[in-house]
Amino acid sequence: MRRVLFTIWAVLLVFAPLARAEGDAAGQFDYYVMALSWSPNWCAIEGDAKGSEQCEDRHDYGWTLHGLWPQFHRGWPSYCSTTQPPPTRRQTGEMTDIMGTSGLAWHQWKKHGTCSGLSAQDYFALSRRAYDSVTRPQIFRRLDKAVQLPAAVVEEAFLKENPQLSADGLTITCRNGYIQEARICLSRDLTPVPCGRDVIRDCTQTDALFEPVR
Repeated sequence: MRRVLFTIWAVLLVFAPLARAEGDAAGQFDYYVMALSWSPNWCAIEGDAKGSEQCEDRHDYGWTLHGLWPQFHRGWPSYCSTTQPPPTRRQTGEMTDIMGTSGLAWHQWKKHGTCSGLSAQDYFALSRRAYDSVTRPQIFRRLDKAVQLPAAVVEEAFLKENPQLSADGLTITCRNGYIQEARICLSRDLTPVPCGRDVIRDCTQTDALFEPVR
């Protein structure tokens, strides 16, 4: 019996730290990463297959807000413990004009917003401010057919339209052969800052696909 109790105690001792580590502390992070997704490419990669409302022809989404992510200099928190209540359907619905769907707004709150230390209302307001603080290059909305281009061209377009940004505070990602996102690093008060080493990983593709606005 003693041996059984000792075994149980040993197992609990091993797994107790893992239980305590589940869910990071809210409000503890170094800076934000704002991820802007090119909606037509996201639809081609996965949105169409999911039947996402965001991809319906009646919309003309271009650069949408994927999320505003609290970030450490190395790594990031997620699904944090918070005393803040979850957003209402109205609050998530009000984000569809820049995020595409209320479902994405809800997911971003659960995974990232809870780590900001803010209320849902303030987190979404800050996310909108971040989105509005960056000029999305209009040249990509003028495409009338899919093109192949270097990811560096997309970065150059963002830097040209946003003199406040620098190359070390912006990265362009690719996925499945498509340009995926522009990720911009911002301080807590949304001032551009250099990205950490685990964020600043530019896509090196020279022939990434770029779909036109639908």
